[in-house]
Amino acid sequence: MERSTSESGYDITPLRDDTIDHLARALDDESRRILLDHGTEPPFCGTLLDNKMDGVYACRLCGLPLFGSDKKFNSGTGWPSFYAPFDKDHLQSVEDNSYGMRRTEIRCARCGGHQGHVFPDGPPPTGQRYCLNSASLEFFEKGRDIPQKADTLG
Repeated sequence: MERSTSESGYDITPLRDDTIDHLARALDDESRRILLDHGTEPPFCGTLLDNKMDGVYACRLCGLPLFGSDKKFNSGTGWPSFYAPFDKDHLQSVEDNSYGMRRTEIRCARCGGHQGHVFPDGPPPTGQRYCLNSASLEFFEKGRDIPQKADTLG
C-alpha cells in the first residue's frame, strides 16, 4: 500500500485490520465501545469537556492529531466541541442515518476510529461544530510529543 501524508506531515495511510486489533487491546471498555462500535458517551461526563490547557487532542487508538485547543469552544452541548480540525486530511466524514437522524459522523482518517459528529451550527469562521467523545481522544499538552502508536509495532 502506498503511504499517504497529510498537509501537516503525518502519515495517514489507513491501518491494516490486524494493526487496529493490536492497538485496540490497550483501550478501556468505554473507549473501545465508542471508537470501534461507534458509541457515544453521555453528555457532561467526558473528562476532556472542561479541559482549558493548550495542546492537541489526538485519536486515542492511533495517536493521529485531530484537534487543537486553539479551535475548542464551549458549545453547551455537553461534549468537547471544536470549530475546525487540526488538519482536514486527518478526518473522514461518513453519512450517519442512525436513530432517525441524518448526521455526518467523523472518523480518524488513519484508523477509522469513531470520534463523534459534525454539525453546521458552530461559530465563525467555519460555522462547524465538531462534537467529540472524550473517550475517543487523548490530550497532549503543548510541547509534548504525540506518540504515533502504529509506529511502535514495526
